[in-house]
Amino acid sequence: MSELRIAKWGNSAALRLPKAVLDELGLKPGQAVELTVKDGKGVIEPKRPKKITLEWIISETKRLGPENAPETVEWGPDRGEEIIDDEFSRGEITLDDLLGGR
Repeated sequence: MSELRIAKWGNSAALRLPKAVLDELGLKPGQAVELTVKDGKGVIEPKRPKKITLEWIISETKRLGPENAPETVEWGPDRGEEIIDDEFSRGEITLDDLLGGR
């Protein structure tokens, strides 16, 4: 827990958040947040974008942490058009081979 002080900022008030708090919340300067009041307590949360992007999904995943990752589901072997039959899938070449232009 950090003790913070509310400062005057023009006709408004400001709250300066330490870097450690920003890091723990997964926030960065300039990012939009929502402030709500629940049970007499202020709650700050990242504002969800109107358009969900891959960047937003990745930032939310990092913010929530690995303990909140969804479980991996094994759906069984590939079937039909899911099957890719090429040198890489058969293990005849590696990713390094592909990136190296072999």
